[in-house]
Amino acid sequence: MTQFTVEQAMQAALDHYRAGRRTDAESICRLILAAQSDHGEALHLLGLLAGHAGRNNQAADLIRKAIAAAPGNPAYRLHLGRFEQDLGRLDAAIACYQQALALKPDLAEAHYNLGIAWKAKGQDEQAVASYRRAIALKADFAPAHNNLGMALIDMGRHDQAVACFERALALEPDSALVHNNLGMAQARSGLPQAAIACYQRALSLKSDCVEALCNMGNALSAMGDLERAIACFQRALLLRPQFVAAHNALGTALRQQGHLDQAAAAHQRALEIDPGRAETHAALAAVWNDAGQLDRTIVCLCHSLLLDPTCTITHNSLIASLHFHPDTVPETLAAEYRTWNRQHAQPVRRLIRPHSNDRDPHRRLRIGYVSPNFRNHPVGRFMLPLMRCHNHAGFEVFCYSSSRETDKITATLKSHADVWQNIVGLSDEQAADMIRQDRIDILVDLTMHMVESRLLIFARKPAPVQVTYLAYASGTALDAIDYRLTDRHLDPDPALDRFYTEKSIRLQGTYWCYQQSIDTPPVSELPAIAAGTITLGCLNNFSKVSPAALETWARLLNRLGDARLVLHARNSAQREIAARFMADRGITVDRLQIVGWMAPEEYFENYLHIDIALDPFPFAGGTTTCDALWMGVPVVTLSGRLAVGRAGVSILSNAGVPELIARTADEYVQIAADLAADRPRLIELRATLRQRMLSSPLMDASRFARDVEDAYRTMWQTWCEK
Repeated sequence: MTQFTVEQAMQAALDHYRAGRRTDAESICRLILAAQSDHGEALHLLGLLAGHAGRNNQAADLIRKAIAAAPGNPAYRLHLGRFEQDLGRLDAAIACYQQALALKPDLAEAHYNLGIAWKAKGQDEQAVASYRRAIALKADFAPAHNNLGMALIDMGRHDQAVACFERALALEPDSALVHNNLGMAQARSGLPQAAIACYQRALSLKSDCVEALCNMGNALSAMGDLERAIACFQRALLLRPQFVAAHNALGTALRQQGHLDQAAAAHQRALEIDPGRAETHAALAAVWNDAGQLDRTIVCLCHSLLLDPTCTITHNSLIASLHFHPDTVPETLAAEYRTWNRQHAQPVRRLIRPHSNDRDPHRRLRIGYVSPNFRNHPVGRFMLPLMRCHNHAGFEVFCYSSSRETDKITATLKSHADVWQNIVGLSDEQAADMIRQDRIDILVDLTMHMVESRLLIFARKPAPVQVTYLAYASGTALDAIDYRLTDRHLDPDPALDRFYTEKSIRLQGTYWCYQQSIDTPPVSELPAIAAGTITLGCLNNFSKVSPAALETWARLLNRLGDARLVLHARNSAQREIAARFMADRGITVDRLQIVGWMAPEEYFENYLHIDIALDPFPFAGGTTTCDALWMGVPVVTLSGRLAVGRAGVSILSNAGVPELIARTADEYVQIAADLAADRPRLIELRATLRQRMLSSPLMDASRFARDVEDAYRTMWQTWCEK
């Protein structure tokens, strides 16, 4: 071929390629290369054709030859980067894009592709910078606006993400993908209704958009509309039976409905499709937890963490589950705490900045409380007396609420706060920045490792003094948290303080201060008088009811002969576990009553029919123990080694009935049996326990608030002296 003929042939090959006639284009390229083996454009086009055919390795090799023939062409390096990325060679892809940009800095597509590669490597900040540069060079680059929005969602910058998707839709209004993504940003911002409208628009444009169906189901689940959510997931699975996310979402919704067998089957189907998904193992763990199968729960959580050790939520669940397991010892918890701190907190330690708070030891302090549970929840209820009695002359009280639910308790707590900040939808970084800007002196965590924990706010140390309190009597493992509140009954042995990373501050009186948040019935006559038999009861969450506790209660029932037992179990699996366990030990069905979900009023009415409450172990009750005493029902508790197993010890000691505290399971049975046989003692306790509560430290809110505030002041003075 002459040079003129080669150029004409190359143009013909390009025309065939653009028209989709790839076989013809390939034939011409090969003719050109037969005549001129180092023809860069022919090598490049042949590489693109190989890529279209799925031969990515061959494509990359051909384009490398094109680059060798024409090293100054940035497009060749751009396209080589795409194939390197498809082959999973992200570092090589990034190098290609950077080389293309060195040749042509204003190549918007190279910045865009570089953003995709950075995102795949988990480098969100670099990805955002690359997408922004692509948009600066090409303002109508709709995919760049969309991808920037997705990166911002992952960084918790949901408002900014919404703006990106809206700009992308202004450019491509009929993109189902972008409508779906806008819905995701709205959902993360706490706007499920707006999210659902976006998903519906996506589905109107693309009826088989299974991602939009699944996301709409998730939004409906968040609103409590589980039936419609399940219908969305099932429709998505009809369209794409192998859609793992839909199987998992379906399983979660079924678990929330209490259909645990069906939920487990959905997650197990997801594992059959893709056994390497960490989130599936974690979702299955939640099912086993609800079913009371703690060993299987922990196995699934550990498996999930092996697959994704960076998942804070799963690691939180593992630590919370270990607190419920009867075989857990302080050494086990301490080791897992260290792993958690190393894996999740240490990577953000670089974000900690010096604090410029005024070091006046006597000035008015700004106290910040962080919780997702400022509502009708044990945390919200126990915060009521402290918030009501805070000395606002000495302490300015801020609440940082991440709760999507609000109720009367929320309104009451809000009325006692000086400043109420809603952090729903804010990333940990954004929330930490807000707290720092509010110049909080002492920041208090109220969640620890329980659901919706925000410990990674604390890992950024936005306040000079940080404390953990109330979620459960334990620690956090977080180096950035300085103190934990406790009392002498929860932690009587200072030698065990070495297992906590925080310094233990023992309050002078009680860890808990109790206040009734609703109107409760007056204390009734002892139920055994009318029933002719003793009724035992445990209205705690069934997740606290260990096999060891059930075994002890079965022994007690067999010893008492005709006594009855009332248990609280929310789903059929839990009810079956309890019924089968008791039946295997000779307890007939007529002696066991299992109650399900109860409204607060109904919950308190149940105590009108219970003579003796049984505290579960190894994780003891807190709120339920106080509620039982308030209703005149004595509670028998077993003193545990861990602080979470000593809540009953603290509450009963402060209520003035330490004789109800057992040191062993045998003693537990003996105390309960002796009490059941002593009707005059039961009648006397029934008549006096409420008044004992009222006159005890458990309900002396002013004293309790001063005790907590004295602890805060001591912490502050210590920091000022450093």
